[in-house]
Amino acid sequence: MHRRLWILVAFLAALVVVTPAHAATGLTQVGSFGSNPGALRMYSYVPAGLPSGRPVVVALHGCGQSASDYYGHSGWPKYADLDQAALVFPEQTSSNNPLSCFNWYVNGDITRGAGEALSIKQMVDYAVANYGSDPHKVYVTGLSAGGAMTAVMLATYPDVFAGGAVVAGLPYNCGTICQYQAQTKTPAQWGDLVRAADPGFSGPRPRVAIWYGTSDTTVVPANATELRDQFTNVAGVSPTATGSVALPGGTTEDLYGTSVALFKVPGIGHGTPVDPGSSVSQCGTTGTYYLASICSSYYITQFWGLTGGGSTPPPTTTPPTTPPTTPPPTSQPCFTASNYAQVAAGRAHQTAGQTYANGSNQAMGLWNTFTTHTLRQTNPNYYVLADGQC
Repeated sequence: MHRRLWILVAFLAALVVVTPAHAATGLTQVGSFGSNPGALRMYSYVPAGLPSGRPVVVALHGCGQSASDYYGHSGWPKYADLDQAALVFPEQTSSNNPLSCFNWYVNGDITRGAGEALSIKQMVDYAVANYGSDPHKVYVTGLSAGGAMTAVMLATYPDVFAGGAVVAGLPYNCGTICQYQAQTKTPAQWGDLVRAADPGFSGPRPRVAIWYGTSDTTVVPANATELRDQFTNVAGVSPTATGSVALPGGTTEDLYGTSVALFKVPGIGHGTPVDPGSSVSQCGTTGTYYLASICSSYYITQFWGLTGGGSTPPPTTTPPTTPPTTPPPTSQPCFTASNYAQVAAGRAHQTAGQTYANGSNQAMGLWNTFTTHTLRQTNPNYYVLADGQC
């Protein structure tokens, strides 16, 4: 009898051991993920039933914060569920840094293959191995010191990350002086710092979104333009914007080709922009360094092109199936732009990350900055797809 009982206990224990990591819910600490030379902690959130081959997002908290704090306020779990992505939350300890800041200014922690940078890279490796994450869809973002550490990861591991988003952060390898005053480096000098971080790298660079509040007095806003200069330079694109999109609340998004975007949030200080609410484009909760304005996490997913991982509801009306029998008059205006810009201009709308023309409700694909269509206006607020026809 006792022998049977022990066999049952051993069987149940085996079930616990082999339960897939992607069946977990909530924020979970990972006890061991590698040699961890930076002595960081790893936490993760994996949506229940997450299939393999989905993206993974690394989210780095700011000074005085924790993994659970960033998880609870930033809005990232919402988009992990909607876009079907795993989340990794590295956490600093007070023994490494008295203020629990990631050490973005310490040479031993911002070098490829060493310190905190290597610890975070090992967390990515763990996610790929244990959550089935796609190694070609790895992204990183962070606030303040976490934003500076985001720049570190993009510089030291450009072969690992497909994209990044620096929120109220600093350029790579500029030390602590950048936090308080603008620097006089040229774009090439900024770019050289990144190139030196992995001199053998010759592949495509990660796409980078840069966010800052125009009233930030903790990290001077000049860091945003210096980050722009740094990452446009290594991407080989001009630091002159190629387009601009107006977003809610007066936020503007300046585009530099498809490589870099600079988001300017008017009137807010130092923190992660959030917009509490239940709509798809709203997220997060306000708190210390979580500032009510716009849901930055949502627009970051748009810039990276992560939307569409989950189920997409159909359009609210059925698009017409019969084409017009006569060609439209030449006086009907045409507009060629990215799906993102078409929505911003009021010619289209988006539902769950998919874009539809206003009026006709014709499907236009993912709502992002690199899918482009031509729309023809046939009546007030009525547009039809006209690719190759205008």
